[in-house]
Amino acid sequence: MGLLDIFKKKKPNLREDIVKAYEWISTALKSSGYNADFSLESLREIDRFFDEHSENGEAKVGGLLSESKGARLFALGSYVGEVIRRQYGGEWETNDNDPKGEINIAIKLSNGSIVWPVQKVMKRLKNGIEDGIYVYGISCK
Repeated sequence: MGLLDIFKKKKPNLREDIVKAYEWISTALKSSGYNADFSLESLREIDRFFDEHSENGEAKVGGLLSESKGARLFALGSYVGEVIRRQYGGEWETNDNDPKGEINIAIKLSNGSIVWPVQKVMKRLKNGIEDGIYVYGISCK
């Protein structure tokens, strides 16, 4: 099953898509040499992934973000969010009726804070390490 097959269905269900996406990207990252074990430390690997596959706010030609960029950013955001959720506790918040639902998925953390992991990975791509994922993850305490 390919990445795009994960998201082909008649009725959107973002909660299901999130789980499928973070499971898929974890496996894909591991097969490419990244430690994607859902630990807080694995967020350093997400930063390394962006360092290796993007430059000046764009996906590198031939890199792992050069194809299916939107779906891969959603999957990376789902992974980042799930790491944070597991670390600090909380619940995914989704809206299947939102036309930008994939971008607006959020986690309401047990401390009441809300994080938007897909938006964060999009900023990481655009702005580089100044929007680092590891720092984002540890700042959610």
